Amino acid sequence: MRVEEAIGRQIARLRAERRLSLTELGEALGRYLDRPWSRQSVHQAERGQRLFTAAELTALALALDTSVPVLFRAEDDRIELPRRVVSQEEYRGILLNRERDMPLDGVEELIIALHDIGEVLSRPGLARLARIARVAGTDHP
Repeated sequence: MRVEEAIGRQIARLRAERRLSLTELGEALGRYLDRPWSRQSVHQAERGQRLFTAAELTALALALDTSVPVLFRAEDDRIELPRRVVSQEEYRGILLNRERDMPLDGVEELIIALHDIGEVLSRPGLARLARIARVAGTDHP
């Protein structure tokens, strides 16, 4: 998978989770960039058919209420760069602080894991199940 495709999949996933249309995300990006993105531009980005500037990645993170590293997450085993394919482990490593003498070494992994847990727990279906469980628990002591 190309890195642009990985970013595109994250944009699509986050947009769907936030229940934004292509047009709504494009308009939200316009609050941070020179102009909004068209529906087609958002669609191209989600399909991995767009190269991103640093400003666009920042605007996407802000509009989708996430972080830039989350936009780079990939589920594939390999990430294709123009001259080399890198492993999932190597790719994930660049998203985290790699300096060995940093006192917070490993905290980034924890933050990513907590973010993932938060995303799962915020899903509407899971919230409904929790409400059902609470109601069922109060009816039966």
